Amino acid sequence: MTVLFKRVALAAMSITMLSAASAVNADTYPSKPITFVVGYPPGGASDVITRLIAGHMQTALKQPVIIKNQPGVNGNIATEEVAKAPADGYTLLLGTIANAINASLLKNIHHDVNKDFIPVVQFMSSPSVLVVTAKLPVKTVDELVALAKEKPGALSYASTGSGSSPHLAGELFKLRTGTDLLHVPYKGAAPALTDVIAGHVQTGFKTALSALPSMQDGSIRPLAVADKQRMPDLPDVPTMAEAGYPDFEVLSWNGIFVPAGTPPEVVQRLNATVNEILKNPEIDKRIRGMAGRPGGGTPEEFRALVQSETEKWGEVIRKNDITQQ
Repeated sequence: MTVLFKRVALAAMSITMLSAASAVNADTYPSKPITFVVGYPPGGASDVITRLIAGHMQTALKQPVIIKNQPGVNGNIATEEVAKAPADGYTLLLGTIANAINASLLKNIHHDVNKDFIPVVQFMSSPSVLVVTAKLPVKTVDELVALAKEKPGALSYASTGSGSSPHLAGELFKLRTGTDLLHVPYKGAAPALTDVIAGHVQTGFKTALSALPSMQDGSIRPLAVADKQRMPDLPDVPTMAEAGYPDFEVLSWNGIFVPAGTPPEVVQRLNATVNEILKNPEIDKRIRGMAGRPGGGTPEEFRALVQSETEKWGEVIRKNDITQQ
């Protein structure tokens, strides 16, 4: 009994010491610079929002937050790097809609976005808008669908590349409307938009940030916003639900992911810090100026979004047999 008692006592002491060590680590986090890995080039929307938030994180956390751009493979190079990083809160990933898409799109993927990462907090979201060239004589979604059904395969839609969210949005549209549209992929948003304006391609889903000026000057005609609510910048444009297609949402979103196993106290510290930053009127104004909506919320809410998006885009990818290496 004495030996058993000693063993139990030692085990209890060990647990207490480990808990105390964990508490000390959480209390002192961060004690060194944080690296924020972004899977996109400098200057793009994802990079801009990350640098904006990271600048304020530095002040709040009293440690440098270093941005590391690792573009390539729809953000997957950066994702794989962070998946292998220590789960200590010092290597962050800018998670985006691409992570939800890549889960089913990429064949050679070495992580599970819903098991190998913790979504910490969402930065922002921005809706896609279904647009047509001003040269096309349609003004509503129903008119576009009717024309597409009248001429199967004759209309085309532009995207920023195979596997991109505008590509999958177009495929989702085809599934929900029973239409046959030709996909025309481009290497980026600018050339895709240029050809819709010129009428070489008739339609497509455009991010509000990239296409808003062209919508406002009449170069392209917005038919519907792929969100639950109308956009303040386009108050007269209905949502897809209002146009007769419920549960049709295509949002570009982003936020912090950390490797699974990161201490809960660290996750909560990062979450609370960013939530406080998003309350800053200057940050709110900047995000809304990017045609976005500030994020925030709990890790559980962000995780639910990521899981829902993974399932939705996985279904679209499987039904259309879309894959990439």
